Amino acid sequence: MSSSVLAKPDQHLDSNSRTMTGGQAMVAMLQRYGVDTIFGLPGVQLDGLFSALYDATDDLRVIHTRHEQATAYMADGYARVTGREGVCLVVPGPGLMNAAAGLATAYACNSPVLCLTGQIRSDLIGVGRGMLHEVPYQLEMARSFSKHQQRSTTPAEIPGMLHEAFRQLRSGRPRPVTVEVPPDTFFAEGSVDLGGDVAGQSSPALDLDAIQAAARLLASGLNPVIYGGGGLQRSGAGETLLALATLLQAPIILSSNGRGVVSDREDLVVSNLADATLRPAADVILAIGTRFLGSMSDPLPLGPDQRLIRIDIDPEEITRNQSADVAIVADAGEALTALYDAVAGQSGKRASRTDEIRALRATLEERLDAVQPQAAFSRAMRNALPDDGIVVNEMTQLSYFGRIAFPVYKPMTWITPGYQGTLGYGFTTAMGAKVGKPDVPVLSVNGDGGFGFTLNELSTAAQHNIGVVTVVFNDSAYGNVRRIQQVDLGGKVIASDLRNPDYLKLADAFGVAGRQVTTPEGLQTALEESFKADEPVLIEVPVGPMPDPWKALGLR
Repeated sequence: MSSSVLAKPDQHLDSNSRTMTGGQAMVAMLQRYGVDTIFGLPGVQLDGLFSALYDATDDLRVIHTRHEQATAYMADGYARVTGREGVCLVVPGPGLMNAAAGLATAYACNSPVLCLTGQIRSDLIGVGRGMLHEVPYQLEMARSFSKHQQRSTTPAEIPGMLHEAFRQLRSGRPRPVTVEVPPDTFFAEGSVDLGGDVAGQSSPALDLDAIQAAARLLASGLNPVIYGGGGLQRSGAGETLLALATLLQAPIILSSNGRGVVSDREDLVVSNLADATLRPAADVILAIGTRFLGSMSDPLPLGPDQRLIRIDIDPEEITRNQSADVAIVADAGEALTALYDAVAGQSGKRASRTDEIRALRATLEERLDAVQPQAAFSRAMRNALPDDGIVVNEMTQLSYFGRIAFPVYKPMTWITPGYQGTLGYGFTTAMGAKVGKPDVPVLSVNGDGGFGFTLNELSTAAQHNIGVVTVVFNDSAYGNVRRIQQVDLGGKVIASDLRNPDYLKLADAFGVAGRQVTTPEGLQTALEESFKADEPVLIEVPVGPMPDPWKALGLR
């Protein structure tokens, strides 16, 4: 069998069907759903698909990486900043398992990533012969990091499989979807019907009785507080959320994944540090698109007289960590619009709390400014970035601090690994974000430990001219681990010191610009110049041990 070009008109069997290979059918369906970029790595089980991708290169860009983990991370970064589906493509078995960390991160952060993977030959699945890349129960394994899994074994099945994949990606809680196709199916020819309605965005029907119940609680509350999370990012509900908060004079506390939904410049937005002050005094709490957990992922305690309203598109999430007095399963944007209208009809004008909340913000900022050198380096990075600049922060000292202190002004510009805390995710996720938003500055903030996981992808950045600016704060250690060993474990330092390359020589070897700076002022200047250049840049910042921000701020 050969991989032919798309069917000619005289090959049409009827108005909707044509003779195609499985690879061609998959490419045609991806194009039908608006996919224009795939992050992938070729391999023998994918030959039939890559042959079809070659014939579609005018419309579908393939960015190939040096390791499968980067395909999933890049697809995640692309999805988070664009709001569109990110697509990764890997061989079966070890390829999918290498990508699993990235897919688990996307799962934790509600990111719509479509993972396309191969299989062994269709007649040998489940036989256990030990074929190349064979892993038993591959789709069952994928259940751990994707919301839906499916296989096609004929070209005719591929359109239906992808229709369902995109329906899953665009309905309910957005999370990765995994589909697999054997190599013989990619090469096989058959009658393929590409028809069927294209899946659009869908959400649960709104419970208007629950909206009215929530509105009554909020209108009667004397001291409401609003908590928002990552579930708000894709709904475009920031303006409505701020309007509701203003109506209620309720402060807004955003989780790390929710930051930027409402600008940190707004007086009602306060950092997570404000929780200890505001939550005990609140009589009504509205939690939207958030797991409503503390800094150690423990449920936030409420008193017997406090009332909780929860809005989430996932019915399981609403009851997982905290029971609610009113639970609304809905898209955050739709629910907030209805809730604002209902509250506006029941609540009179309230006294302004602006002065009170500004005073609280000032007190918290003083505490944050005392954490050095994190505060100074964080300010330098913020000063260098425009408001719409995107920051992808790693599991590193500057990012731990930044989750609370780094000002965020626009939705989907502050990217984290969520509860997975995936060390090594940051650099390649930032590359995917830059591909998705090529005209926007993208900053990757790393420690030397996390950056070491994917530094080989400097090659990918250079080859595909992905102009991400990458900062590596180099303390020659897994710094957080070493500090814990020194401070909490009686100085039992083991397996946490690192021997790093000369980063300037490393950058030069991969053909990217390299810089070294030692001060916050130097970092700001280097960043400003690098963003103007709009090319791949690696900036090393040698640093010493830093204080534990959680302990310094009294969070642990």
